[in-house]
Amino acid sequence: MKLLKPIALAAALLVSALAHADINVGVTLSATGPAASLGIPEKNTISLMPQTIAGQKVNYIVLDDASDTTAAVSNTRKLISENKVDVILGSTTTPNSLAMIDAVAEAQTPMISIAASALIIEPQDGGKKRWVFKTPQNDIMMSLAIAEHMANSGVKTVAFIGFSDAYGEGWYKEFAKAAELKKIQIVSNERYSRTDTSVTGQVLKIMSAKPDAVLVAGSGTPAALPQKTLKERGFGGKMYQTHGVANADFLRVGGKDVEGTFLPAGPVLVAAQLPADHPVKKSAMAYVAAYEAAFGKGNVSTFGAHAWDAGLLMTAAVPVALKKAQPGTPAFRNALRDALETVKELPGAHGIFNLSPTDHLGLDQRGRVMVKVEGGTWKYQP
Repeated sequence: MKLLKPIALAAALLVSALAHADINVGVTLSATGPAASLGIPEKNTISLMPQTIAGQKVNYIVLDDASDTTAAVSNTRKLISENKVDVILGSTTTPNSLAMIDAVAEAQTPMISIAASALIIEPQDGGKKRWVFKTPQNDIMMSLAIAEHMANSGVKTVAFIGFSDAYGEGWYKEFAKAAELKKIQIVSNERYSRTDTSVTGQVLKIMSAKPDAVLVAGSGTPAALPQKTLKERGFGGKMYQTHGVANADFLRVGGKDVEGTFLPAGPVLVAAQLPADHPVKKSAMAYVAAYEAAFGKGNVSTFGAHAWDAGLLMTAAVPVALKKAQPGTPAFRNALRDALETVKELPGAHGIFNLSPTDHLGLDQRGRVMVKVEGGTWKYQP
């Protein structure tokens, strides 16, 4: 009997320790490299995330992938094997996030991407992507917003220039569908690299096609290059960008050359300008207040807000998963994945999230607004 008491005590202590196991969150972001203007506000936002969820301590292990796909995969594998993380947040760009899918699927660890392309989560056919979720709006959602605005503005022909990677390809595929629906003809289709310093050849081809408008499918500061070159060459048509440029660095680098640009964006970009009854105003302003309190007024970007929304999804799913298993176990990771699919009517900085087994994004039209660059800042277009 004396022997049984220490055994029972040890077992009780073990159960207690498991019940209070830390939740480990692995993060890989592009804090340096071509996508740094996106990754830095995302990294800043991680520091604003909750330190405890449902009474469990949360540890964030943040790594920089330098905007490189190989580094993103290496970071992911390190976070899983060495840090034993329960969930992965990231990465910043579409190519990096796509490259990470195999690693998280093999380890059966849920991942919430902060990159845009629908290819990251589609198709949801029971394969590897069942472990992957994301928070940025899908390309088709934003493509339709652009095509609708073009049609309403009398645009009949458009030229396209995008990144020569999965982001550019994904955008062209979806925008082509939207343009066809609105009877808009694409008269030129060009590509360039995120690291290119000149796009003169591509711009000359665009100019010769004489489009009514040009859509640049880039992200961060590299997206300013085609527009600045078009301006230098005297292009006078309408200019459109994607939601990949919605940060202050794009405005700084683009300067007067990006004045008058139209783009779709998450409501958070113009949160203070939204009408009081807008369904996302309150939740968007909550992020703005938190970020500006920590990093200064006027520094909010939509990219940091995508990270914020990833944190909100995680925070909503953890208490549900904890009812089934404890952190640090395969059962918890599986329960967390399942719980993410049940998140309903969650107000975020970018929209209202309703996830399901077939939809690992869960945003609807409440997650987009049209914006114009005016006076060096963003102006809401009702």
